[in-house]
Amino acid sequence: MAVSTAPAIHASEDIADQYPQSELYSKPVEVIPHVFSAIGATAPPTYENAGHNNNLSFVITDAGVVVINAGASDRLARALHDEIKSLTDQPVVLVVNENGQGHAILGNGYWRDQGVDVLAHVDAITEVEENGDAIITGMRGYNKDRAEGTRVVPANLRFEDEYAVTIGGVEIKVLHLGPAHDPGDTQVWIPAWEIMIAGDIAFHERMLPIFPHTCTSCWIETWMDKLEPIAPTYVIPGHGHPTNFPQVRRYTLDYLTDLRAKIGAHIDAGGDLSQAYYVDQEQWRNLDTFEELATKNAGRVFEEMEWE
Repeated sequence: MAVSTAPAIHASEDIADQYPQSELYSKPVEVIPHVFSAIGATAPPTYENAGHNNNLSFVITDAGVVVINAGASDRLARALHDEIKSLTDQPVVLVVNENGQGHAILGNGYWRDQGVDVLAHVDAITEVEENGDAIITGMRGYNKDRAEGTRVVPANLRFEDEYAVTIGGVEIKVLHLGPAHDPGDTQVWIPAWEIMIAGDIAFHERMLPIFPHTCTSCWIETWMDKLEPIAPTYVIPGHGHPTNFPQVRRYTLDYLTDLRAKIGAHIDAGGDLSQAYYVDQEQWRNLDTFEELATKNAGRVFEEMEWE
């Protein structure tokens, strides 16, 4: 099996909607046999991309379809469902939220209306229950009329470490490897096909954002201790085109390690927060969202490391 090369255009926040006849930013492509992904924009969520700035993936088996990420709205979830129905008569039997962010969970209401179970990690469900009003308000702010009908619906199934299911003879393991980008980060691992739909533990082509609650040392530890031993051959990251494991390692683990080393040296030299924003990140300038995130990331890592 080989990773599909169908999306020939490199991801860029300057690329316009690639699938204007659909609410989706891009048409789903078959990454390996039976595994599809609609690759989101690498820009922040906007009205133009309808909030489709993450990867919406699905696995077709002989006994049903598993969807990974509900989408940022009812309309986006419906558009993804339309694409699935154009490819198979099999029903969607499970939706997995990769975390508690809006573009992962705000389509839950649509899927629950179809009678489909939605699965998420317990921490992601807590995130939705505690911050759902803010999540949907943010989406309505950029999505305007495209937000119509969307409501906050937490997942109805929850897990802590692993949720394993076999559908149509395909073993699918939904994992929480440990703290990474966001509370409740989830990874979907299909051992027989050596593919991981990795969610936001892994980034490609765009700079990863470090949130105030993100523990970068924990993210690195989770990666080294739990993800490296799996070392999937094929990876659908949370953001960016499907690729291989060394490539997402480069743009995720290597970036985190490099930034922490730069900030650590800055702290050792007596530097303060105001100067930390300007540590050298030039080697990462080619990544989309660099301008939006590089200085913020540096400041947040300084605040994390200052008392380590």
